[in-house]
Amino acid sequence: MKDKKIFVTRSLMPSYEEYIDAIKPLWDSHWLTNMGRYHQELEEKLKRYLDVPQLSLMVNGHMALELTIQAMSFPEGAEVITTPFTFVSTTHAIVRNHLRPVFCDVKPEDGTIDESKIENLITECTVAILPVHVYGNICNVEKIQEIANKYNLKVIYDAAHAFGVTYKEKGIGSYGDASVFSFHATKVFNTIEGGAAAFSDHFMYDKLHDLKNFGIRGEELVTDVGANAKLNEFCAIMGLCNLKHITNAIFCRKMLCEEYEKQLKDVPGIRMFKKKANVDSNYGYFPILVEKEYPLERNMLYERLKEAEIYTRKYFYPLTSDQSCFGNQFGKADLKNARELAENVLVLPLYETLTMQEIEKSVEIIKKMRV
Repeated sequence: MKDKKIFVTRSLMPSYEEYIDAIKPLWDSHWLTNMGRYHQELEEKLKRYLDVPQLSLMVNGHMALELTIQAMSFPEGAEVITTPFTFVSTTHAIVRNHLRPVFCDVKPEDGTIDESKIENLITECTVAILPVHVYGNICNVEKIQEIANKYNLKVIYDAAHAFGVTYKEKGIGSYGDASVFSFHATKVFNTIEGGAAAFSDHFMYDKLHDLKNFGIRGEELVTDVGANAKLNEFCAIMGLCNLKHITNAIFCRKMLCEEYEKQLKDVPGIRMFKKKANVDSNYGYFPILVEKEYPLERNMLYERLKEAEIYTRKYFYPLTSDQSCFGNQFGKADLKNARELAENVLVLPLYETLTMQEIEKSVEIIKKMRV
Protein backbone atom coordinates (compact mmCIF):
# COMPACT_ATOMS: atom_id res chain seq x y z
CA MET A 1 0.00 0.00 0.00
CA LYS A 2 1.36 3.40 -0.98
CA ASP A 3 2.16 5.77 1.89
CA LYS A 4 -0.28 8.61 2.32
CA LYS A 5 0.68 12.15 1.43
CA ILE A 6 2.02 14.29 4.27
CA PHE A 7 0.86 17.88 3.98
CA VAL A 8 2.42 20.89 5.68
CA THR A 9 -0.69 21.39 7.80
CA ARG A 10 -4.12 19.91 8.52
CA SER A 11 -7.07 21.75 9.98
CA LEU A 12 -8.07 21.19 13.59
CA MET A 13 -11.66 19.92 13.58
CA PRO A 14 -14.05 18.44 16.14
CA SER A 15 -15.73 15.15 15.41
CA TYR A 16 -18.48 15.24 12.79
CA GLU A 17 -21.04 14.31 15.44
CA GLU A 18 -19.92 17.06 17.81
CA TYR A 19 -20.20 19.78 15.18
CA ILE A 20 -23.53 18.56 13.79
CA ASP A 21 -25.00 18.44 17.27
CA ALA A 22 -23.71 21.96 17.99
CA ILE A 23 -25.27 23.52 14.86
CA LYS A 24 -28.71 21.91 15.25
CA PRO A 25 -30.19 24.93 17.11
CA LEU A 26 -29.55 27.09 14.03
CA TRP A 27 -32.36 25.24 12.24
CA ASP A 28 -34.72 26.31 15.00
CA SER A 29 -33.63 29.93 15.22
CA HIS A 30 -32.72 30.59 11.55
CA TRP A 31 -30.29 33.18 12.99
CA LEU A 32 -27.19 32.66 10.88
CA THR A 33 -25.35 35.98 11.05
CA ASN A 34 -25.46 39.54 12.45
CA MET A 35 -23.64 38.76 15.68
CA GLY A 36 -25.98 36.18 17.11
CA ARG A 37 -25.78 34.04 20.23
CA TYR A 38 -22.77 31.96 19.17
CA HIS A 39 -20.81 34.93 17.87
CA GLN A 40 -21.25 36.64 21.23
CA GLU A 41 -20.38 33.48 23.16
CA LEU A 42 -17.19 32.88 21.17
CA GLU A 43 -16.14 36.51 21.52
CA GLU A 44 -16.38 36.29 25.31
CA LYS A 45 -14.64 32.93 25.56
CA LEU A 46 -11.79 34.02 23.29
CA LYS A 47 -11.33 37.20 25.30
CA ARG A 48 -10.76 35.06 28.39
CA TYR A 49 -8.64 32.43 26.67
CA LEU A 50 -6.38 34.98 24.98
CA ASP A 51 -6.21 37.10 28.15
CA VAL A 52 -7.01 40.37 26.39
CA PRO A 53 -9.02 43.38 27.65
CA GLN A 54 -11.28 43.72 24.59
CA LEU A 55 -11.89 41.59 21.50
CA SER A 56 -13.90 42.00 18.30
CA LEU A 57 -14.59 38.99 16.08
CA MET A 58 -14.25 39.38 12.31
CA VAL A 59 -14.87 37.39 9.14
CA ASN A 60 -11.12 36.83 8.73
CA GLY A 61 -7.76 38.00 10.02
CA HIS A 62 -7.09 40.30 7.09
CA MET A 63 -10.25 42.33 7.59
CA ALA A 64 -9.51 42.46 11.30
CA LEU A 65 -6.16 44.07 10.52
CA GLU A 66 -7.42 46.36 7.78
CA LEU A 67 -10.31 47.65 9.86
CA THR A 68 -8.16 48.03 12.99
CA ILE A 69 -5.81 50.28 11.03
CA GLN A 70 -8.79 52.17 9.61
CA ALA A 71 -10.29 52.64 13.09
CA MET A 72 -7.15 54.51 14.16
CA SER A 73 -7.85 57.25 11.57
CA PHE A 74 -4.32 57.88 10.38
CA PRO A 75 -3.85 60.67 7.81
CA GLU A 76 -3.67 59.52 4.20
CA GLY A 77 -0.12 58.97 3.00
CA ALA A 78 1.32 58.50 6.49
CA GLU A 79 4.05 55.89 7.05
CA VAL A 80 3.82 52.61 8.94
CA ILE A 81 7.03 50.77 9.83
CA THR A 82 6.59 47.06 9.30
CA THR A 83 8.36 43.86 8.30
CA PRO A 84 8.69 42.29 4.84
CA PHE A 85 8.96 38.79 6.34
CA THR A 86 5.24 38.12 6.57
CA PHE A 87 2.22 37.05 4.56
CA VAL A 88 1.25 39.67 2.01
CA SER A 89 -1.97 40.45 3.90
CA THR A 90 0.01 42.53 6.41
CA THR A 91 1.26 44.90 3.72
CA HIS A 92 -2.03 44.94 1.82
CA ALA A 93 -3.85 46.11 4.96
CA ILE A 94 -1.50 49.09 5.18
CA VAL A 95 -1.69 49.98 1.50
CA ARG A 96 -5.47 49.57 1.28
CA ASN A 97 -5.73 52.18 4.05
CA HIS A 98 -3.83 54.61 1.78
CA LEU A 99 -0.75 54.45 3.99
CA ARG A 100 2.85 53.80 3.01
CA PRO A 101 4.69 50.72 4.33
CA VAL A 102 8.28 51.32 5.38
CA PHE A 103 10.11 48.02 5.61
CA CYS A 104 12.47 47.22 8.46
CA ASP A 105 14.83 44.26 8.37
CA VAL A 106 14.38 41.26 10.67
CA LYS A 107 16.58 39.37 13.11
CA PRO A 108 18.10 36.21 11.64
CA GLU A 109 17.74 34.27 14.88
CA ASP A 110 13.91 34.38 15.00
CA GLY A 111 12.55 36.22 11.94
CA THR A 112 10.89 39.03 13.91
CA ILE A 113 11.38 42.74 13.23
CA ASP A 114 14.80 44.06 14.26
CA GLU A 115 13.86 46.60 16.91
CA SER A 116 17.36 48.10 16.81
CA LYS A 117 16.70 49.34 13.26
CA ILE A 118 13.27 50.89 13.81
CA GLU A 119 14.32 54.33 15.06
CA ASN A 120 16.43 55.05 11.98
CA LEU A 121 13.32 54.61 9.83
CA ILE A 122 11.11 57.02 11.79
CA THR A 123 10.28 60.30 10.06
CA GLU A 124 7.80 63.10 10.67
CA CYS A 125 5.36 61.07 8.57
CA THR A 126 5.53 57.93 10.75
CA VAL A 127 2.32 57.15 12.65
CA ALA A 128 2.64 53.50 13.66
CA ILE A 129 4.77 50.38 13.97
CA LEU A 130 3.24 47.15 12.69
CA PRO A 131 5.45 44.22 13.76
CA VAL A 132 4.65 40.54 13.15
CA HIS A 133 5.00 37.63 15.55
CA VAL A 134 6.48 35.01 13.20
CA TYR A 135 5.79 31.26 13.57
CA GLY A 136 4.84 31.98 17.18
CA ASN A 137 8.21 33.70 17.78
CA ILE A 138 7.28 36.95 19.46
CA CYS A 139 8.76 40.39 18.86
CA ASN A 140 10.67 42.37 21.47
CA VAL A 141 7.49 43.95 22.78
CA GLU A 142 9.20 45.95 25.54
CA LYS A 143 11.69 47.68 23.26
CA ILE A 144 9.09 48.32 20.56
CA GLN A 145 6.77 49.93 23.11
CA GLU A 146 9.64 52.03 24.43
CA ILE A 147 10.27 53.37 20.91
CA ALA A 148 6.56 53.95 20.32
CA ASN A 149 6.24 55.92 23.56
CA LYS A 150 9.28 58.03 22.71
CA TYR A 151 7.87 59.07 19.32
CA ASN A 152 4.14 58.93 20.16
CA LEU A 153 3.41 56.10 17.71
CA LYS A 154 0.73 53.43 17.71
CA VAL A 155 1.75 49.76 17.85
CA ILE A 156 -0.40 47.23 16.01
CA TYR A 157 0.78 43.62 16.14
CA ASP A 158 0.02 41.09 13.43
CA ALA A 159 -0.46 38.10 15.73
CA ALA A 160 -1.84 35.74 13.08
CA HIS A 161 0.79 33.15 14.11
CA ALA A 162 0.51 33.73 17.85
CA PHE A 163 -2.87 32.40 18.98
CA GLY A 164 -2.63 31.35 22.61
CA VAL A 165 0.98 32.47 23.05
CA THR A 166 1.79 34.08 26.37
CA TYR A 167 4.77 36.20 27.38
CA LYS A 168 5.62 36.70 31.04
CA GLU A 169 2.28 35.03 31.83
CA LYS A 170 0.30 37.61 29.84
CA GLY A 171 -1.61 36.96 26.63
CA ILE A 172 0.48 38.20 23.72
CA GLY A 173 -2.56 40.13 22.44
CA SER A 174 -2.44 42.40 25.48
CA TYR A 175 0.74 44.11 24.26
CA GLY A 176 0.69 47.23 22.08
CA ASP A 177 -2.39 49.25 21.13
CA ALA A 178 -3.91 46.34 19.22
CA SER A 179 -3.16 42.79 18.10
CA VAL A 180 -4.84 40.94 15.27
CA PHE A 181 -5.36 37.17 15.13
CA SER A 182 -6.23 34.89 12.23
CA PHE A 183 -8.56 31.92 12.63
CA HIS A 184 -7.99 30.60 9.12
CA ALA A 185 -8.30 26.86 8.56
CA THR A 186 -4.50 26.47 8.49
CA LYS A 187 -3.92 28.07 11.89
CA VAL A 188 -3.50 26.39 15.29
CA PHE A 189 -7.06 27.47 16.12
CA ASN A 190 -9.61 27.98 13.39
CA THR A 191 -13.21 29.00 12.84
CA ILE A 192 -12.90 27.73 9.22
CA GLU A 193 -12.39 31.37 8.24
CA GLY A 194 -12.26 34.07 10.85
CA GLY A 195 -10.18 36.49 12.85
CA ALA A 196 -10.25 38.98 15.67
CA ALA A 197 -8.79 42.24 16.86
CA ALA A 198 -7.72 42.60 20.49
CA PHE A 199 -7.17 46.00 22.08
CA SER A 200 -7.30 47.91 25.35
CA ASP A 201 -9.14 51.11 24.29
CA HIS A 202 -12.84 50.41 24.89
CA PHE A 203 -13.77 53.01 22.25
CA MET A 204 -12.21 50.71 19.64
CA TYR A 205 -14.97 48.16 20.14
CA ASP A 206 -17.64 50.57 18.97
CA LYS A 207 -15.49 51.78 16.07
CA LEU A 208 -14.87 48.24 14.88
CA HIS A 209 -18.54 47.33 15.36
CA ASP A 210 -19.46 50.11 12.96
CA LEU A 211 -16.75 49.27 10.46
CA LYS A 212 -17.62 45.57 10.29
CA ASN A 213 -21.40 46.10 10.11
CA PHE A 214 -21.96 48.92 7.60
CA GLY A 215 -22.12 51.48 10.41
CA ILE A 216 -25.62 50.24 11.25
CA ARG A 217 -26.80 51.31 14.72
CA GLY A 218 -30.52 50.77 14.42
CA GLU A 219 -33.26 49.71 12.01
CA GLU A 220 -33.28 53.15 10.46
CA LEU A 221 -29.92 54.51 11.62
CA VAL A 222 -26.50 54.28 9.92
CA THR A 223 -23.93 56.38 11.77
CA ASP A 224 -20.76 55.54 9.86
CA VAL A 225 -19.52 54.27 6.50
CA GLY A 226 -18.53 50.67 7.13
CA ALA A 227 -17.86 47.34 5.45
CA ASN A 228 -19.25 43.86 6.03
CA ALA A 229 -16.80 41.82 8.08
CA LYS A 230 -19.04 39.92 10.49
CA LEU A 231 -18.35 36.31 11.50
CA ASN A 232 -21.30 34.00 10.79
CA GLU A 233 -22.81 31.57 13.29
CA PHE A 234 -21.59 28.38 11.58
CA CYS A 235 -18.00 29.61 11.87
CA ALA A 236 -18.55 30.78 15.44
CA ILE A 237 -19.78 27.30 16.40
CA MET A 238 -16.76 25.69 14.76
CA GLY A 239 -14.65 28.01 16.91
CA LEU A 240 -16.53 27.06 20.07
CA CYS A 241 -16.03 23.37 19.29
CA ASN A 242 -12.34 23.76 18.48
CA LEU A 243 -11.74 25.83 21.61
CA LYS A 244 -12.67 22.74 23.66
CA HIS A 245 -9.84 20.82 22.02
CA ILE A 246 -7.17 23.52 21.69
CA THR A 247 -5.24 22.67 24.87
CA ASN A 248 -4.78 19.08 23.77
CA ALA A 249 -3.94 20.16 20.21
CA ILE A 250 -1.17 22.48 21.42
CA PHE A 251 0.19 19.77 23.73
CA CYS A 252 0.38 17.33 20.81
CA ARG A 253 2.16 19.95 18.69
CA LYS A 254 4.65 20.50 21.50
CA MET A 255 5.52 16.81 21.57
CA LEU A 256 5.97 16.74 17.80
CA CYS A 257 8.17 19.86 17.79
CA GLU A 258 10.37 18.34 20.48
CA GLU A 259 10.77 15.23 18.34
CA TYR A 260 11.76 17.28 15.30
CA GLU A 261 14.27 19.21 17.44
CA LYS A 262 15.80 16.05 18.87
CA GLN A 263 16.25 14.46 15.45
CA LEU A 264 17.47 17.55 13.56
CA LYS A 265 19.65 19.34 16.12
CA ASP A 266 22.90 17.73 14.95
CA VAL A 267 22.30 17.78 11.19
CA PRO A 268 24.98 19.99 9.57
CA GLY A 269 23.47 22.90 7.66
CA ILE A 270 20.05 22.67 9.30
CA ARG A 271 19.34 25.47 11.77
CA MET A 272 16.30 26.12 13.93
CA PHE A 273 15.08 29.47 15.21
CA LYS A 274 16.13 30.67 18.64
CA LYS A 275 13.53 30.52 21.42
CA LYS A 276 12.73 33.56 23.55
CA ALA A 277 12.68 33.30 27.33
CA ASN A 278 9.41 33.58 29.29
CA VAL A 279 7.31 32.52 26.30
CA ASP A 280 4.69 29.76 26.31
CA SER A 281 4.49 28.84 22.64
CA ASN A 282 1.56 27.57 20.59
CA TYR A 283 3.87 25.37 18.47
CA GLY A 284 2.08 26.57 15.38
CA TYR A 285 4.87 25.89 12.88
CA PHE A 286 8.16 24.06 12.60
CA PRO A 287 10.47 26.08 10.35
CA ILE A 288 14.07 25.13 9.58
CA LEU A 289 16.83 27.10 7.87
CA VAL A 290 18.70 25.26 5.12
CA GLU A 291 22.16 26.82 5.24
CA LYS A 292 25.36 26.56 3.17
CA GLU A 293 26.74 23.56 5.07
CA TYR A 294 23.80 21.45 3.92
CA PRO A 295 24.46 19.54 0.66
CA LEU A 296 21.36 20.90 -1.10
CA GLU A 297 19.88 24.34 -1.49
CA ARG A 298 16.48 24.93 0.13
CA ASN A 299 14.59 24.70 -3.17
CA MET A 300 16.19 21.37 -4.03
CA LEU A 301 15.32 19.93 -0.61
CA TYR A 302 11.77 21.19 -1.08
CA GLU A 303 11.55 19.29 -4.38
CA ARG A 304 13.09 16.09 -3.00
CA LEU A 305 10.60 16.02 -0.14
CA LYS A 306 7.79 16.71 -2.58
CA GLU A 307 8.88 13.72 -4.68
CA ALA A 308 8.35 11.62 -1.55
CA GLU A 309 4.86 13.21 -1.18
CA ILE A 310 5.95 15.29 1.80
CA TYR A 311 4.65 18.80 1.20
CA THR A 312 6.58 21.58 2.92
CA ARG A 313 6.29 25.34 2.45
CA LYS A 314 8.71 28.12 1.55
CA TYR A 315 7.12 30.47 4.05
CA PHE A 316 7.67 33.42 3.38
CA TYR A 317 9.02 33.50 -0.16
CA PRO A 318 9.37 35.83 -1.91
CA LEU A 319 9.36 38.69 0.57
CA THR A 320 6.20 40.76 0.67
CA SER A 321 8.20 43.82 -0.33
CA ASP A 322 9.40 42.03 -3.48
CA GLN A 323 5.99 40.92 -4.76
CA SER A 324 5.14 42.02 -8.29
CA CYS A 325 2.09 44.00 -7.16
CA PHE A 326 4.45 46.60 -5.65
CA GLY A 327 6.67 46.83 -8.71
CA ASN A 328 10.23 47.52 -7.63
CA GLN A 329 9.54 50.44 -5.32
CA PHE A 330 11.09 48.66 -2.30
CA GLY A 331 13.97 46.97 -4.13
CA LYS A 332 16.61 49.24 -2.59
CA ALA A 333 15.48 48.73 1.01
CA ASP A 334 18.14 47.29 3.31
CA LEU A 335 16.55 43.91 3.97
CA LYS A 336 19.57 41.59 3.89
CA ASN A 337 18.49 39.33 6.76
CA ALA A 338 14.90 39.06 5.58
CA ARG A 339 15.97 38.14 2.04
CA GLU A 340 18.38 35.52 3.35
CA LEU A 341 15.67 33.94 5.50
CA ALA A 342 13.23 33.97 2.59
CA GLU A 343 15.79 32.07 0.48
CA ASN A 344 16.54 29.47 3.15
CA VAL A 345 13.48 28.83 5.31
CA LEU A 346 11.40 25.69 4.94
CA VAL A 347 8.35 24.93 7.08
CA LEU A 348 7.98 21.21 7.79
CA PRO A 349 4.67 19.36 8.27
CA LEU A 350 3.09 19.96 11.67
CA TYR A 351 -0.41 19.30 13.00
CA GLU A 352 -1.74 17.55 16.08
CA THR A 353 -2.54 14.27 14.27
CA LEU A 354 0.87 13.98 12.60
CA THR A 355 2.54 10.78 13.73
CA MET A 356 6.06 10.19 14.98
CA GLN A 357 6.53 7.79 12.05
CA GLU A 358 5.67 10.57 9.60
CA ILE A 359 8.19 12.85 11.29
CA GLU A 360 10.81 10.12 11.01
CA LYS A 361 10.07 9.77 7.29
CA SER A 362 10.68 13.49 6.73
CA VAL A 363 13.77 13.57 8.92
CA GLU A 364 15.27 10.49 7.27
CA ILE A 365 15.13 12.20 3.87
CA ILE A 366 16.66 15.39 5.28
CA LYS A 367 19.49 13.45 6.95
CA LYS A 368 20.32 11.23 3.97
CA MET A 369 19.93 13.77 1.22
CA ARG A 370 22.83 14.20 -1.19
CA VAL A 371 23.19 16.10 -4.46
